[in-house]
Amino acid sequence: MIHYTGMIGAAAALERLRDPVAEVSSHYLIGSDGVLWQLVAEEMRAWHAGAGSWQGRGDVNSRSIGIELDNSGDHPFSEPQMTRLETLLRDLMARWPIAPSGVIGHSDMAPARKYDPGPRFDWRRLARQDLAVWPDSGAMPGDFVRDAVRFGYPEVEVAEILVAVRARFRPGAEGPIEDADRGVMADLARRFGVDQAGHNA
Repeated sequence: MIHYTGMIGAAAALERLRDPVAEVSSHYLIGSDGVLWQLVAEEMRAWHAGAGSWQGRGDVNSRSIGIELDNSGDHPFSEPQMTRLETLLRDLMARWPIAPSGVIGHSDMAPARKYDPGPRFDWRRLARQDLAVWPDSGAMPGDFVRDAVRFGYPEVEVAEILVAVRARFRPGAEGPIEDADRGVMADLARRFGVDQAGHNA
């Protein structure tokens, strides 16, 4: 799971992630200069996800690897940082059963609470390398909420899901839900969706 720190600099984020009083942690932190810190062993639980779910399953902390990116959310992610992230993701996906559809952002599993990594994060770049997924253009629109839940989003307010979907797949889109939003979800649900029991549809 990919996050941005929302703090000023990696040093501040590192201090917070190492502070037991803060009750927040992550497996990895990547600085804007590409420096990588491992803070929690991958097989251990880190407190990075919080309340939410993905593909109908809660307790995401217990079944995910958290990657924090040094970024306040209001500017693009740096080239050294993205390059380091790509290397890390390739390594993780080679050693753990993580499919590209399992690489998600914090806002995907908790759209009612979280916004990171936000619209400035380049998901399409990761998808081109099979490190994440991206919708095919021109898909026929379907039932937005049904398809979003089938893809993995939790059942929350439609407006909250829409914000998360647009931040990831349609950055810059505004206004009421459109057929383009419905098409995005229809395509992702068709190719990567799961049924209510959590099996690939």
